Amino acid sequence: MILQALNRYYERAENLPREGWVRRGVDYIVVLDEQGECVNLEAVGEQKKGKTVPRDMLVTAIGKQAMKHTNSGKDANLLWDNASFVFGTGNKGDIKLGSFIDTLQGWLDGLNDAGVEAVCQFCINLRGHPEATTALIERFQAKEDFEKRDPVLIFRLVTDMEGVHLRPAVRNAYETELAASQSGSELHGNCLVTGEVDVPLAPNESVIKGVWGGQPAGCNIVSFNARAFESYGKRERNGENAPVSLRASFAYTTVLNHLLASNQRIQVGDTSTVFWAEEPHTLETAMPDLFGEPSKDNPDSNTDAIKALYASVASGQFSVGGPGTRFHVLGLAPNAARISIRFWETAIAIDLAQRIRQHFEDLAVVHASYEPEHLSLFRLLTGVALLNKADNIPPNLGGEVMRTILEGLPYPAMLLNLAVVRCRAEQKPTYARAAVIKACLNRHIRFRKTAEKEFTPMLDPSNNNPAYRLGRLFATLERIQEDAAGGPGKLNATIRDRYYGAASSTPAAVFPTLLRLSKHHLGKLTPGLAITRERLIGEIMDGFDADTFPPRHLALPDQARFALGYYQQRQAFFAKTEPKTPEETQ
Repeated sequence: MILQALNRYYERAENLPREGWVRRGVDYIVVLDEQGECVNLEAVGEQKKGKTVPRDMLVTAIGKQAMKHTNSGKDANLLWDNASFVFGTGNKGDIKLGSFIDTLQGWLDGLNDAGVEAVCQFCINLRGHPEATTALIERFQAKEDFEKRDPVLIFRLVTDMEGVHLRPAVRNAYETELAASQSGSELHGNCLVTGEVDVPLAPNESVIKGVWGGQPAGCNIVSFNARAFESYGKRERNGENAPVSLRASFAYTTVLNHLLASNQRIQVGDTSTVFWAEEPHTLETAMPDLFGEPSKDNPDSNTDAIKALYASVASGQFSVGGPGTRFHVLGLAPNAARISIRFWETAIAIDLAQRIRQHFEDLAVVHASYEPEHLSLFRLLTGVALLNKADNIPPNLGGEVMRTILEGLPYPAMLLNLAVVRCRAEQKPTYARAAVIKACLNRHIRFRKTAEKEFTPMLDPSNNNPAYRLGRLFATLERIQEDAAGGPGKLNATIRDRYYGAASSTPAAVFPTLLRLSKHHLGKLTPGLAITRERLIGEIMDGFDADTFPPRHLALPDQARFALGYYQQRQAFFAKTEPKTPEETQ
């Protein structure tokens, strides 16, 4: 299913390279005259944040070396490659340069083209005079850059606008030779992706780059590295074990590399998530804004995308694409040299949009005006991680959360556990933790179909859950202590800093003491404020059973309800009240 969907995307895409071509980052263009003399070494990389970013260009792909070289030094690319192959620099430089020349002559032998002849003459001259390489690099003031890295080079004639590999005669000769080499392949079979019969099979899958945490040289989805993985005596290499045609293998690896490098990708914890539709669709461009962190240039992109999503769900229509368009989401994670499929979800667009909307509705909770209206997945996960650092997010959590959102399932239990543990450890429920707790509890109530009332975004005085009311009571007692000291911020430590952990887990051990202390604090307040606070305590206490108050222990789900009650009651104290009209005053 996954490879077939990627293959279909390749067939409809117009901006992806055709078979035998690939987009790679290029650092320099070696400009030659027709005699093969270098007249310029043109840097084409761009400087971004102090780093040189190569420019993506279309280049030939004659094999796996287009994405990853082996250690042999004998797998050069055609008319482009790293400087070690083109100039013969570094380790095994002479072997690599020789391989580059052999590849050029092997693929384009007999082609009467000025560009190819110039490149061939240039490389032969370098091979005969190795010292000329250093002089060439120094002449164009690129020595420091070449010492730091192994840049990618292409060739261009001084009279042309495009590279030698894009000259019409060169392209025709290359594609003709490529087709002949594929048809003459020794390995033929039935393709598992397209169903084609007796077609040339790919001996190895092209590497896939861009999976966060994966090997920089690239990884594979389909790969075998031991006899234990052979099936019915098929060899683990050369495509017999999992037969995929050359065309299909090129298509799905090209698409995956493109998606991982495009804006149709978001990072959720350790999971690199890509998404696409069967036809151009609004959701393809909206997903990064829905789940990703908004950019500094457009901080409202997240809010605008969610508003558009709500409008689309309400109307059943999208600005681009239909509601019945099939949408795919793929989560990838590194695993040694392979890529793990963390999750795979396919659904029609309107169903997926409804599930995403439900996610944001479940997360909605009252918050301060300076906090974002909607939380990105990054803020959600870091909010429950130790020290709020992305490095401390559990490895599988990001993928599990994304999968539950897309499939409309209950959130993983680990998410709720982490939120409660961080609240207790830091003695503070935060916006992100309260949102996670509310979402997890409501999904549990909804899916288990329990009689418990779902929690609202704002404070709900009618909710009689004992743990929720205990949290409200604790927030009220803290506010009374602050009022007695002159207002919030006047104390170095409140009862929350000293007692939150015990109050949320073993209420019977601390609430009698806290209620006695509140009598002392109420005595310091003005009569009007004291009556208001006493009335609020009485209202909250009315929801308790006198025989069981306070409970001896609270289980973890009840600790979550305690945290949410505390958070919402705390936010209610700081909420701005609308001025009363004269009629209301009377």
